[in-house]
Amino acid sequence: MKSFTAKIIDNIGLHAGPASIVSAAAYKFRSDIFIKTNTKESVGNLKSIMNVMALDIHNGDIITVEANGIDEEEAIATLEDIFKKNNLI
Repeated sequence: MKSFTAKIIDNIGLHAGPASIVSAAAYKFRSDIFIKTNTKESVGNLKSIMNVMALDIHNGDIITVEANGIDEEEAIATLEDIFKKNNLI
């Protein structure tokens, strides 16, 4: 399992636009990919925009993205880069 943890810096949080970009990118990987926050006990499947939106991730929340599977290293590196390029973390 590989993961990264970061603080959400977007003023609106992880809203629909960037969430759809991140979910679409996650969907391309074979690994299981999950996202969780420091403010909720639930875990969301990052490949599902509905799961991501249900977490209601806000500015200042600490997220952890975890990947487990055959392409977990590539998945985590790619997703962390996408979060950064979209000014989410």
